[in-house]
Amino acid sequence: MSISENLDKIKNSIPKNVSLVAVSKTKPVSEILEAYNAGQRIFGENKIQEMAEKHQVLPKDIEWHMIGHLQRNKVKYMASFVHLIHGVDSLKTLKEINKQAAKNNRVINCLLQLKIAKEATKFGLSFNETKEILLSEEFKSFSNVSIQGLMGMASFTEDETIIRTEFKTLKNYFNILKKHNSTNFNPTIISMGMSGDYKIAIEEGSTMVRVGSAIFGTRNYN
Repeated sequence: MSISENLDKIKNSIPKNVSLVAVSKTKPVSEILEAYNAGQRIFGENKIQEMAEKHQVLPKDIEWHMIGHLQRNKVKYMASFVHLIHGVDSLKTLKEINKQAAKNNRVINCLLQLKIAKEATKFGLSFNETKEILLSEEFKSFSNVSIQGLMGMASFTEDETIIRTEFKTLKNYFNILKKHNSTNFNPTIISMGMSGDYKIAIEEGSTMVRVGSAIFGTRNYN
């Protein structure tokens, strides 16, 4: 099927309250434009430089989401345009985002990434680390960041029970942590679920799914 047909199929399978992030990392501008012309407006990239280059040449009503692991020294390259940063996993990173957002006279939306998988390769905060950040006076002083919710990635496994349990864990963390809302923490987003497990994620409470290969086909590795 074509990109537009894949998009239609996915959009028809997810509830209206769930946002679809089309993961366009490594994909050429022509394929992103095909998805754009089919009505898609939210795209996710995992490399800041690649995202910045695409932002330069593609329509300006695209919402660019940074979904990869974040290097603090590169935040400045996307601070003027990024719509949502998914993978924030430290107070130091938040501090840098706040600094670069202030330079651009804007508030940058972020998600805190929690580690819900057992895999050592997965990044993320523990529940206690997340709570510590949200309750810290330093975090509350960051007037140029807004934490919109939480993000988590399930284990890479065929075992649906493990995946479902990990998604349940993130939803539970969200329900507990949202009670600590503040000026810059008003959570509404639970970002979990990718091409292979987004249907399970939605069943477990996801409000945002990140889908790449099910839209664009097999990823190009470079």
